[in-house]
Amino acid sequence: MFDLDRYREILDTLTRNKTRSFLTGFGVFWGVFMLVALIGGGQGLKEMLEMNFDGFATNSAMVWAQPTKKAYKGFLKGRRWELEYNDVERLRQQVPELDIITPVLFSNGGFAYHGDRKAEISVNGRSPDYQFIESPQLRYGRYINEMDMQQRRKVCVIGKKTYKDLFSEGVDPCGKSIRIDSIYYQIVGVDFRSAEGVNIGGDAGSTVILPITLMQQVYNRGNDVDMISVTGRKGVVMSQLSQPIREVVAQAHAIDPTDEQGIMVFNTEILFQLLDNLFRGVNFLIWLVGLGTLLAGAIGVSNIMMVTVRERTTEIGIRRAIGATPRMILSQIISESVILATVAGMSGILFAVLILQMLQLGNTEDGIVKAHFQVGFWTALFAASVIALMGVLAGLAPAFRAMSIKPVDAMRDE
Repeated sequence: MFDLDRYREILDTLTRNKTRSFLTGFGVFWGVFMLVALIGGGQGLKEMLEMNFDGFATNSAMVWAQPTKKAYKGFLKGRRWELEYNDVERLRQQVPELDIITPVLFSNGGFAYHGDRKAEISVNGRSPDYQFIESPQLRYGRYINEMDMQQRRKVCVIGKKTYKDLFSEGVDPCGKSIRIDSIYYQIVGVDFRSAEGVNIGGDAGSTVILPITLMQQVYNRGNDVDMISVTGRKGVVMSQLSQPIREVVAQAHAIDPTDEQGIMVFNTEILFQLLDNLFRGVNFLIWLVGLGTLLAGAIGVSNIMMVTVRERTTEIGIRRAIGATPRMILSQIISESVILATVAGMSGILFAVLILQMLQLGNTEDGIVKAHFQVGFWTALFAASVIALMGVLAGLAPAFRAMSIKPVDAMRDE
């Protein structure tokens, strides 16, 4: 049953020396605050780093040409060469483990115009399949489709920054035209993908995407391709396909198949694995530091409770003399320890959540939370359980000390 008088007595004991109780509880408060704040902060930091790869397929790779670094079949090293559209079909036929294979064209920077407004842009030529490599976040309209490719339609998808530079906020620009050089293109979509992450072919917010077949014609690119993006089939490890991809391209262009710098194959799988490994180490360090700080606070509680028991030797002796059992004394001391640790710990959790909420508000843009600086419910529940457990452990030694006090000895204590 709930004994109200007992808890009033505990409260009176803890508030009898407010400064000591506050300083003791602060150790637990700081330990819990550090643990919860570090966990929530680590989660938010991880999301911010993951935003750099937001929308990228985790099993993708990028292939592009660079000057050769090795002589081969009579060709000197340093030879410049270009990928070609036929390489797409070669990879499709000779590397069956690949799923999506899509070419990309880039252009030099320029300007887009709409009415009296202009925006600095970069132009990319892509096929509809590219959205499986780098997922767009379409605020308006659609992405490039097969009909755009087949008919070489003069359509485009613009980025967030280009949209804001050329149009008023909240206006749907789909169906309107922009001019690039001397050619007008009809807008069919607006991609709001973040420009803060890893971007291929220029800033995502300033990129204007054209059907690659149209860009080949307009920019007189012929059969050249600047980059080929690929993804592996389900269950395929992309790092195992890097060399087969390089060998197919090398054979078609008379390049040494071992020339890793002449034929660049950038595997995004490595980046995702690196990120995962990094945060496994960070999480381990967070728990190590947080639990260590919390343990230090619990030791402080135990030490203060030992002092309290020593000061209350006479009181405990009188209790024993009038019939208090050792179990009652044990329960009293442990209850004081648990309540002190729990109050301080829950205060630490609440303060940490408040700080994390402020960080989250600071990482909100256009009403969209960019990174969640919070801890999960089960993590907070685990932290609360650890606090209660440490309160019990911190009170055990003082409680056994109190139980060992004999009434006669306590009466003589000064």
